[in-house]
Amino acid sequence: MKHIHNELQKQPKPKFKKIIWVTVSQNFQINDLQEQIASSLKERLSEDKKMAVRAGQLFQMLKEDKHKPFLLILDDMWESFDLNEVGIPEPDVTNGCKLVLTTRSQEVARSMDCEGITVNTLSQDEALKLFLNKVGDIVLSDHGGGIKNDLESTLKDIVDECDGLPLALITVAGSLKGISESRLWSVALNQLRDCKRIVAGTDDDAFKILKFSYHHLKSQQMRNCFLYCALYPEDYKILKEEIIENWIDEGFIDEMESRQSMKDEGYGILRKLEDNSLLELIEDEASRHYVRMHDVIKDMALDITRMNPRFLVEAGKALKELPERVNCAEGVEKVSLMHNYITEIPSSLAFSTCIGLTTLLLTYNNLSTISESVFEHMLELRILDLSFNQQLSSLPNSFSKLVKLTTLLLESTSIEKVPSLSGLGSLKKLNLRGAKIKEVPEGLGMLKNLKCLFLCGSRRGYHSKIDEVADAVLSNLSKLQELIVNRSGIKLKGGVVGRLMKLEVFHGWFRTANELRIFLKCQSNRPSDYFINVGSKLFLTNYIEEIMLPSYKKIMVFTETSIVGGNMLFPSIQILGIEACHDIRSLNDFSTINDATDLRTCWIWKCNGMECIFPSWINNPVVQTVEYLNLQILHKLDGLLEANIIAKSSPPPGTFSSLKGVWIGECKKLKKLFPCWKLVEYLQSLEGISVYDCEEMQEIIASDPEEGKGGDIIKKLILPKLKYMELRFLSALKSICSRRAVMVCDSLEKIEITNCKGLRRIPFRLPPRLFLSELDYLDWVFDVEIIAMSPPQPSIFSSLKELQIRKCKRANKLFPSWKLVEYLQSLERIEIVRCEEMEEVIGSDPEEEGEEIIKKLILPKIKWLELCNLPALKSICIRRSIICDSLENISIRDCKGLRSVSLYLPLLDNAQPSPPPSLKRITVIPQELWESLEWDHPNAKDVLRPMVQFVLHGYEIP
Repeated sequence: MKHIHNELQKQPKPKFKKIIWVTVSQNFQINDLQEQIASSLKERLSEDKKMAVRAGQLFQMLKEDKHKPFLLILDDMWESFDLNEVGIPEPDVTNGCKLVLTTRSQEVARSMDCEGITVNTLSQDEALKLFLNKVGDIVLSDHGGGIKNDLESTLKDIVDECDGLPLALITVAGSLKGISESRLWSVALNQLRDCKRIVAGTDDDAFKILKFSYHHLKSQQMRNCFLYCALYPEDYKILKEEIIENWIDEGFIDEMESRQSMKDEGYGILRKLEDNSLLELIEDEASRHYVRMHDVIKDMALDITRMNPRFLVEAGKALKELPERVNCAEGVEKVSLMHNYITEIPSSLAFSTCIGLTTLLLTYNNLSTISESVFEHMLELRILDLSFNQQLSSLPNSFSKLVKLTTLLLESTSIEKVPSLSGLGSLKKLNLRGAKIKEVPEGLGMLKNLKCLFLCGSRRGYHSKIDEVADAVLSNLSKLQELIVNRSGIKLKGGVVGRLMKLEVFHGWFRTANELRIFLKCQSNRPSDYFINVGSKLFLTNYIEEIMLPSYKKIMVFTETSIVGGNMLFPSIQILGIEACHDIRSLNDFSTINDATDLRTCWIWKCNGMECIFPSWINNPVVQTVEYLNLQILHKLDGLLEANIIAKSSPPPGTFSSLKGVWIGECKKLKKLFPCWKLVEYLQSLEGISVYDCEEMQEIIASDPEEGKGGDIIKKLILPKLKYMELRFLSALKSICSRRAVMVCDSLEKIEITNCKGLRRIPFRLPPRLFLSELDYLDWVFDVEIIAMSPPQPSIFSSLKELQIRKCKRANKLFPSWKLVEYLQSLERIEIVRCEEMEEVIGSDPEEEGEEIIKKLILPKIKWLELCNLPALKSICIRRSIICDSLENISIRDCKGLRSVSLYLPLLDNAQPSPPPSLKRITVIPQELWESLEWDHPNAKDVLRPMVQFVLHGYEIP
């Protein structure tokens, strides 16, 4: 199913606008299914818990034109359900939507009214081909590409033992990847046969074969790490960083010199489990990496944990109370009840037989009460996870008896006070992120073995109420490797934190630049992961936290503080934020800025003294590494670089070669974004430009001072990766680039230009989305020079899908010639609003004046046509009839001079006109305008009248 999904996504002319793929799983909840579908649409459902309300919202989302027709793939269904109950419109011929599901039950397929297609096991040849594809080239001969002679017989026997089952073939092949010795293949064959013979209690051949892959793992460490993944709910996406942290907490990864080395070891184990096909790698749209365990493989893992080690797993089962079997779980080592709706742990179900319990996972429940006796019998407990129980406000006193506890996770709970920690000397990790703790836990300073301490606020807006940690407390925590106290009011002292010599991860706040200098002086081994805020806590700090973590690991933010001079930057810094630091003139005021060889992003806001960003492009590594520039409210800024540098030298190779995005706002004195046109040669990574409210901005790319000396040559400025350009409220803007230059941007998706009244030309080939507003001097939507340089051809217009023109006073024709229409084959939407001199949408040919023959034009994909407040508009297209077979909506408002709509209506056998089959609605305001419109056929109005609606009062003109 994954292959089908991926192949459909690659289609050059997709049949479906949205392809939605969700895994339903055995214990699915309708709320979760609704959330998954909405997320696939990049939409959000309300927080309302009522299933019917959410179903109505989802139904409306899926009915929107931007999402349909859709293909919905429901993978791994175990039971049927009513589509209406979820909010899924019934797929039919009219809406063009399709539903595909996979299930092991023919009854489920019948109940869902689906045509059943049985998927048989693979043939011998298919099985061998799949196995060879997964096991790799190491089994192939160097001569001719066939299987090596000494392996061929054994390999084919192993394939036969897999019985044509794809999952078994993939998993066994993964276990043998990289093995070339024939002796080891023979051993593997015998082990596989033993597994099939010995494993009892199931008739599932795949289940038996999969155990071979588990036993074939090279170490007990890898087997422990694999089995731990079975503690998560079925089909759950496990964040890689999370599972590795859990393995470290469990002690599966041996202690090393640094915690990062242990994490690296964890990534290595994950890679091996992926290579063995026991875990599946998943990457989301934000490039976050997850792993997932196939449900059959999970069943196999749980079967193993019924014996040794013993697990009790009821994760993701929608339980509202503890299952009774927790009191009959003698000998169980790990209990997972995560992702349920359990509200309390009563004394009657207090894990009384779980004497040897080491791990208890209750994260993501609705716990509000834990009885006093719960922890009485858990004397071996090492890991307790109560995170994301937002109603949980306290812990019982028996908690203090957990003297072997090494990991305590209370993230995003309502706990205000933790019982004394003084007796928990084994504790290595304490996570209070987002908890409502009001004071530092008693006994914190006695935790000599503590390595990870999180006292920060949550990413959902809650900030910790703790404002101070005593120096003596922090000083005693000499083994700390991770200290995260951001999103809190905790003010740290540089000397105290600086003496934590094992610190690898540090997120915190120094009130003054001097405290930072002390910290840097004390720390000989700098943290490898840091988010350091210096000065006040302003908006920029929170903003960077929200969008940059956890993608970047090296961030420093300076707010309302003096930063001139002194060593205040880590050489490894990736993100630099500066807000309201008024003494800085340029980045060179950081004395060590040239040592920052990996600086990726600069955010500079509200710095009244900032005159330029980079004084020079010579011997400046930052201009070569920086990827994003976000510059806001810098009233003295007159350039990215000093003017005299630009005048004296050309940009060296690589200048801004890494730059991907530029956002500039309210920089009053800035006249040119890129002050030298030669920079374009190096802007090959640039993807986005956004400039607004820069009242003196005249050019985006500076003109060539030598322009005109080369005759009429039109210069090409090539930006191959530019996707969007937004220019708003630039009253002095005259040009985007030189008058004798055009911009070639083959990746361009969107141009939005608003209230740039002096702009006269758009020097681009048209992108898929073009929005122009309040351009008083714009005559044409497209650039005449582009047409002159390259005669009209499909590549100039073929990408255009959406065109919106508003308040462009001088524009009198949207397209100056009807000949351009043949290149607009992708155009789906046209909106023209308040263009006072607009006379025609598609211009006529003066040579045809006086002809009476009506010729036809075709816009095959146009769906929406809106004409609003165009007093001079006379016709959409004179002497042309436009065929629009996809047209759905026409809206004409206050176009008092319009007489002809030019819409082609095909004739039926009885010679009567017929509207386009897709047409749903025609809106005409006022009604008198409808009465005055002329059509090619005398009966056209009668045919179209049922689709027409009038709004006489209360409407608004955009």
